[in-house]
Amino acid sequence: MKVLKTFFLTVGLTAWLPLAGFAGDTGKPAFDTSQFISPQICGGCHGDIYAQWENSMHNLAHHDPVYQKVAKFFVKGLTDPAEIKESESCVKCHTPVGFVTGNPRKTSDEFSSVPDIAQHGIQCDFCHSATGATKMYNNGMTLAPGEGEIDPGVKRGPRKDAVSGYHDTAFSEFHTSAKICGTCHNVKHVAFKTDLETTYDEWLKSPYNTEAPETRVTCQGCHMHQRPGVPATGATPRPDNPGLACDFGPERPHVFTHNFVGANGVVPGQFGDDTKTQMAAERLQNAAALTLDTTGIKNDRLRVTVTNTGAGHKLPTGLTNARQMWIEIKIKNKTTGKILFTAGVPDKNGYVPDDTVMYNTVFGDGQGNPVINISKAREILRDYRILPKQSVTETFNLPPELPETGLEIRARLCYRTFSQKQLDMVMDKGKTTMPVISMAEAAAAI
Repeated sequence: MKVLKTFFLTVGLTAWLPLAGFAGDTGKPAFDTSQFISPQICGGCHGDIYAQWENSMHNLAHHDPVYQKVAKFFVKGLTDPAEIKESESCVKCHTPVGFVTGNPRKTSDEFSSVPDIAQHGIQCDFCHSATGATKMYNNGMTLAPGEGEIDPGVKRGPRKDAVSGYHDTAFSEFHTSAKICGTCHNVKHVAFKTDLETTYDEWLKSPYNTEAPETRVTCQGCHMHQRPGVPATGATPRPDNPGLACDFGPERPHVFTHNFVGANGVVPGQFGDDTKTQMAAERLQNAAALTLDTTGIKNDRLRVTVTNTGAGHKLPTGLTNARQMWIEIKIKNKTTGKILFTAGVPDKNGYVPDDTVMYNTVFGDGQGNPVINISKAREILRDYRILPKQSVTETFNLPPELPETGLEIRARLCYRTFSQKQLDMVMDKGKTTMPVISMAEAAAAI
């Protein structure tokens, strides 16, 4: 088996290769699978961190059943070379170790044949072999792995005093920066350059990105402080997590957590991790606030204000043509309980009405027609989401026959990781139900 050295022996400088998958024009993989260390090996010394990472969305990035079904579905039937190129590129972020070592090379490859080590998604040795980035999108990471378990090489991280008897260690400013997250959490269409995901750019322009250390909150400042019962958003305290980074190391005032649930309250539970499912709900329930203004009821108007109180990026974020965040309204007769007005209430299939106030992104085919398949996204037709620490107010027109008194009004800000209608397109209808999480609620009696 050919092993690609990570050191230029003639000058003693650490070599690096960008996450391009294949080196130069040789058609050969940039690295060999044997150069990467299994996460279980890392867990032998970093037990707590490994336990947090296991069943996280990083760990499950390759096995995520929604990703696998959707990615495979959308690559079928494409004929435009540019669209095919984009659709085949999902693996670079979801199975990065496999991509840089040659299997899978593209989305249409057989996922079950991917080497075991690569199936662990975004894993320890991938992130801690990173040296920097050539671009801040599409996983432009540069890597310098070692030679596997025998010679693991240098592992990089946020500590200047880390010592290991197994591998070399080095402080990495890159690992303390939001840039290490931005390399994957910004995604551009590989051919059309349409911005498909902009989470890092959203943070970059946010009030959390300040020069002053006391007010600056990076991605790690929220997402790597969260643990069960500690949602760690911009709307909550973000206390340090004292403990051991290494089972044999010193007590640390803060150990960065590796739960990486984001807002996905579905996939970890499918793998038996209900704790992470609950953590996702806790994060969502501490990200936004909802208020009602009923002063316009006499004029058949109801105003609802949504505020992004806790996210360092837009709400929602990620692949927001598939995510759903919307306002649901129910108005009842306070005495009889009869429903007098609704908005945004899903039907029996779980589909929201077409006129629902939805916070999302809609992509287009370049001629003004909406597209669901991001491979076809030549333009952005709509980007209606809520900026960090900003509010939007929606006005609902009520039926004129609605009484002015005796009303019970309830509003919810709802979130769903993936559109139920889109999911039913790629899976057997009714096979997988995408749960709705209430992010915030408000009520009033008239």
